[in-house]
Amino acid sequence: MRSNHPVLFVSFLSLAIAGSFIKIPAGIGTLAFDSMPALVAASLWSPGWGMIVACAGHLMSAGLAGFPFGPLHVLVAVQMAGLTFLFGYFYRKKNRHLAFFLFVAGNGIIAPFMLWPIIGKGIILAIMPGLIIASVLNAFVSMLIIPRLKPFWERRRV
Repeated sequence: MRSNHPVLFVSFLSLAIAGSFIKIPAGIGTLAFDSMPALVAASLWSPGWGMIVACAGHLMSAGLAGFPFGPLHVLVAVQMAGLTFLFGYFYRKKNRHLAFFLFVAGNGIIAPFMLWPIIGKGIILAIMPGLIIASVLNAFVSMLIIPRLKPFWERRRV
């Protein structure tokens, strides 16, 4: 591990934690801009590091909201990590539209349906509109930021 990798990780994680304070008004308190820095990290740095930032960022955001789904947030964090990895992978392969679509569809529709047997139909259907809106906002803002940071990112000496 290079000496500045921990600094980059802590920087992106700090941004994710700061983003978790910017809540998106919906049915639950865990919807926030916590995944946007992870998407940027996955696209500019590496999908693996973005995945770790997404997982830790979601757990921090859920902690600030009081863990409304209890230990299920660990499963949600793993889902977020996988979706962030896919976003970073496809974004780096110059398939930006697919990256955007997979993240929004995965985070807003597919991931909640995986929890259907555990928490029930009513809760899933109640939180899905907010999840879709939060996913679109996080992915959209990250797609605006990434091209503007890319020239600076490529000039850094890592």
